[in-house]
Amino acid sequence: MGIMLNLDNAEFQKAVNSEIYVDKTELIQFTNSKINTLQGNICVSRPKRFGKSMAADMLVAYYSKGCDSRDLFSKYKIAEDENFEKHLNKYNVIHINIQRFLERSKGIEGMIALITRKLIKELKKEFADVDFDEEDLMFTFSEIYNATKTQFIFIIYEWDSVMRDKKFNADEQTDYLNFLRDLLKVQSYYMLTYMTGILPIKKYGQHSAINMFHEYSIIEPEPMERFNGFTEDEVKALCKEHNIDFSEMKKWYDGYDLNGMPIYNPKSVVECILRNKFSNYWTSTETYEALKFYIQMDFDDLRSKVIKLIAGESIVINPDKFQNDMTTFKSSDDVLTLLVHLGYLTFDFATNSVRISNNEM
Repeated sequence: MGIMLNLDNAEFQKAVNSEIYVDKTELIQFTNSKINTLQGNICVSRPKRFGKSMAADMLVAYYSKGCDSRDLFSKYKIAEDENFEKHLNKYNVIHINIQRFLERSKGIEGMIALITRKLIKELKKEFADVDFDEEDLMFTFSEIYNATKTQFIFIIYEWDSVMRDKKFNADEQTDYLNFLRDLLKVQSYYMLTYMTGILPIKKYGQHSAINMFHEYSIIEPEPMERFNGFTEDEVKALCKEHNIDFSEMKKWYDGYDLNGMPIYNPKSVVECILRNKFSNYWTSTETYEALKFYIQMDFDDLRSKVIKLIAGESIVINPDKFQNDMTTFKSSDDVLTLLVHLGYLTFDFATNSVRISNNEM
């Protein structure tokens, strides 16, 4: 086991060992249905602290050959699925935490080089009998596949760290997206890619830079709405179990409308139950200065629109113009759409409008 190839199930074990764990293993049914299909590149975006790392760790624990997770999953919903055993711990899994490599590199070029060097080192150890390129990841995987017919599952976490880091210019972002495109577009060596972050995939104009992905965002979540946070039924069950006032919980942490499905903030619900106190748990993880930066961009009288939102009104927006980064803003619609993806506002699908979601916000 390395730091990216065929990890064990230790991280997901921590989640299920926690005092509060909500079973989201049915996500695995969805990803299983996409293995070795034209829909096998999946990009899921949702706000921070909405379960992205747990989902990634769960998929690693289920698919990775580096562990035996039968007992770990045996009491959860996925164990009842007819294909549970078919895919359990059968595959070579590559788990890349982009943010971790970004923090340890000087620039995008350095990050790509570090990922390449570390991953090829692990592949060389695992596939010692294969003579392959030691500088180019795409050729490395292709040569492993040609020699052994081995396919891989890629789990990419915090894929959008580069887009959220303001110090990287458009050319550097393009270099990064080209790296992902070359690695993952129409290659026989992968059977599934699950990529997750906060922002949808970066656009150039109206076009996606890596258009092979099927995207599921906070604005276009179907059919994955129930995996983007806690559902109302899940929160009701938690409130009953822990003797918490559900109506108060709803006021504080409900309000994320995902195509008509009410979704609750997982971070805040869990903290509220553990501390037995209603408070601002999710918002305390973000500084006001970071939010103020966007509010002070006075596109299309943005500040007056924010005042209306605070007063409880809704504002109609066009979310399609947003370029899926944190620097390219041309209108108030762009800024308000970003605030939806960041989790500060909720989007009403019926009216194309945004509003502040709940008491915590």
